[in-house]
Amino acid sequence: MPVTSLTRDAEALTLTVVADFGVSRQRLWDAYVDARQIEKFWGPPTYPSTFTRHDAFVGGRSHYYMTGPEGEQHGGYWVWEAVEEPSRFVVTDGFADLEGNPAEQMPAMRAEFDFEETDAGSRLTVTSTFASAEQLEQVVAMGMEEGVRESMSQIDAVLADLASFALGAGTQTQILSDTQVRITRIIRGSVADVWRAHHDPDLMKRWLLGPDGWTMPVCIVAENVGDTYTQQWASEDGEQSFGFTGTLLESASPHREVTTEQMIGTEGPQTRNELTLTPAQGGTLLSLVVTYPDAATRDMILGTGMADGMETSYARLEREVLGSS
Repeated sequence: MPVTSLTRDAEALTLTVVADFGVSRQRLWDAYVDARQIEKFWGPPTYPSTFTRHDAFVGGRSHYYMTGPEGEQHGGYWVWEAVEEPSRFVVTDGFADLEGNPAEQMPAMRAEFDFEETDAGSRLTVTSTFASAEQLEQVVAMGMEEGVRESMSQIDAVLADLASFALGAGTQTQILSDTQVRITRIIRGSVADVWRAHHDPDLMKRWLLGPDGWTMPVCIVAENVGDTYTQQWASEDGEQSFGFTGTLLESASPHREVTTEQMIGTEGPQTRNELTLTPAQGGTLLSLVVTYPDAATRDMILGTGMADGMETSYARLEREVLGSS
């Protein structure tokens, strides 16, 4: 069990957890800022979590829900207040509905995560501060202390799994729900460089091509929220062409943007695409959460080999734009 102490201070209105791990501080940090990893231990074993959003930057948000033994779902959220990689981050942690909207009648807390290097590996200290003694007692009565112990008992297995999350694992696709899919890949390059490669038309035309044999003659970037973007591709033999268009809904450069997407010349379906870039060991973790109108549309698009085409493009991005071997 990694938890070495759990202390409740009624006067300071805090609950402090200390846990020790036999891995580096950077490895432990990555497990917390990577949605693929944190959802494997954020919550007791009988209440596994699913993160539909996870922003490791100041002003960002995280949305997740836990699914109980009977299929019941309970939502939660974070608001990221401070980030000092790889030593510290602070979030407001609270209960939410399944859309990530705070449940105002439930308590929220300030949670500070401190990561330290130790002779044996690393230590994590999580200090949760409550607004009142009543709120502290409320979450304790709900089983928070035992839940923390059970949750942290799962971390070692995640930390030991190096292959699933490391640089070189390629493009991965995970179905989150009937309507949502998360696509992830670690890109060899800085967050700033990967963001620029997604927003400079000249660079995009060099890598965002999918399989060999295609060109990108049209690339219009949406620069401000509300703007429309257009991307069109053509086969080198001139016999095939297609394109997508959409609207920029949110932008927090260089970490996150949200757009709609629809194939040009069709009535639909339209998707919502949430792109997040997070520093990770070896480069940048790219996460793209795509929301489809229904499961049938989700499966139809996944069945086109979309993930394979994206992997080809990302490999080309590393090779031809970012200069990785």
